[in-house]
Amino acid sequence: MNYWLLKSEPTTFSIDDLVKSDKKTTYWDGVRNYQVRNMLRDDIKSGDKAFFYHSNCKPPGIAGIVDIVKSGYPDPSAFDKKSKYYDPKSTDEKPIWYCVDVKFVEKFDEVVSLDQIKNHPKLKNMVVARKGSRLSITPVTKVEWDLILGML
Repeated sequence: MNYWLLKSEPTTFSIDDLVKSDKKTTYWDGVRNYQVRNMLRDDIKSGDKAFFYHSNCKPPGIAGIVDIVKSGYPDPSAFDKKSKYYDPKSTDEKPIWYCVDVKFVEKFDEVVSLDQIKNHPKLKNMVVARKGSRLSITPVTKVEWDLILGML
């Protein structure tokens, strides 16, 4: 099992939106970064766990936990002409973009803020805490996972 951090702006899709989703499950779509696409396609697998991170808000931070319930598959939003994520270069025969399915596990009573992460001596090197880190999905080590859970 691997651990991940999945970022979403709460005004676009929040952990509360996930709770309201059918079976508290949805696909994590709209990723248009090749490095993250490769993680979705090749590395993130069913059975993995992820932190649900609210970005571009005050305070940014980890809002809860999701399970990865379906490994990477072609992102349907890339084929939908009405979607803002539509990509005419992505075809059924040669998909470019991928997504995974996530299922709600837990919402934290308090967000574990980015400041808390940056100020923790053992988490300051966590990918999300690094200066200039802007990827929407990042790996999390087992040690980092356990330390975050210990902050609750």
